[in-house]
Amino acid sequence: MDDELLMVRVAELTYDENKTQDEIGALLGISRWKVGRLLTQARDRGIVRIEIVHPRARRLGLERALSERYGLSDAVVVPTPDDERSRLERVAQAAADHLTALRPVPRTLAVSWGRTLTAVAEALPDGWANGVTVVQLNGGVSLNRRSGGAASLAATIAQRAAGHVALLPSPAILERVETKKAIEADRTVAAILEQAADAQAYLFSAGPADGTSAHVENGYLTAAEVEELARRGAVGDVLGRYIDAEGNVVDPQLDARTVGVRLERLRTASHAIFVTAGAAKHDIARTVVTCGLCSVLVTDETTARALLEEQ
Repeated sequence: MDDELLMVRVAELTYDENKTQDEIGALLGISRWKVGRLLTQARDRGIVRIEIVHPRARRLGLERALSERYGLSDAVVVPTPDDERSRLERVAQAAADHLTALRPVPRTLAVSWGRTLTAVAEALPDGWANGVTVVQLNGGVSLNRRSGGAASLAATIAQRAAGHVALLPSPAILERVETKKAIEADRTVAAILEQAADAQAYLFSAGPADGTSAHVENGYLTAAEVEELARRGAVGDVLGRYIDAEGNVVDPQLDARTVGVRLERLRTASHAIFVTAGAAKHDIARTVVTCGLCSVLVTDETTARALLEEQ
């Protein structure tokens, strides 16, 4: 029996017949050590492929590759399911699991808002931590009453950690620069922004530069305005700030009317957790990781592979 056929027989006896290595060695007339070596070779050559099928399974090889490629302190990659809703649920659960396992537990957690982080908040269990202060990273008072908005998700995360919440009482984008400056100069608002800038950990997502943007849904921008930002090079927004593929703000005037912590703080943070899912966000996800805006990436397998295909 040649080595390749022997590998196949060893694999069949191991995985189909549940034989031990000693039993296989006796049946094939080889040592148990050679059985183990043949199994390893079978996996290396792709003769045997092992898949862990579970909604909370992870792709450890992709995680290592992403961390090495982009200098991340950690990466969490989950298998991509068939439908978009399940994809978001899996990524959100993975982000919730990462938060729950954080050691030391952050005293202050600064969060952005949007559909992705709302899903993360809902996935967190009661008692995921104890006494954490959750503070908003950027404005998010919703102009659309149908949306729970930033305040609701921040409060949920804090409540489930038996902690406190510090809300930023401001819209994400204001109509006048003067109004934005006045709001940020307010003592209460300034204190919240300072608290966010000094947080031990950051949790944020990013939005695409298209009509599905949360800024359109919440009434801050029109679909036509977001399309114009895309025409000018925007690939999406991070903390409400629209940036191009190199991480540059595409509309300084719009940025001057945006309330929240600036992106530079994410670059210097030791624990900035970026959560993203879906093909629509591949471009902005690529910008976040290549520009050093996160130290931890939580995403789906399809997004991870797209990021690793970049030269």
